[in-house]
Amino acid sequence: MSTVRILFQIHERDNVGTLLHDVAAGAEVLHRGEGSSRTLQAGQSVKSGHKLALCSIACGQPIIKYGVPIGIATAPIQAGEWVHLHNCASRYDQKSSHLDVDSGAPKETRYA
Repeated sequence: MSTVRILFQIHERDNVGTLLHDVAAGAEVLHRGEGSSRTLQAGQSVKSGHKLALCSIACGQPIIKYGVPIGIATAPIQAGEWVHLHNCASRYDQKSSHLDVDSGAPKETRYA
């Protein structure tokens, strides 16, 4: 029996959803929220709690979560792709697009 992987859309205007489970690249995820129940294919392996695009988002377009813009796409993003530091920048912290994708630490920080 396979486990259903859920992608939850918080607000009807959101163009990203939050994963409730880890997903592998190519896995089908069930998009739930605001009356929606459809499947998307994950573009890459993504951990629970991270965002996937619900639709294509052009470079320069807002990333919308909670019904409000939380960032700007810095590259084109396809439906099912991971939305994170590598393809979006915060509207509130200009340094965010220069942070390490895995740790979130500033790239200029050196660890011994």
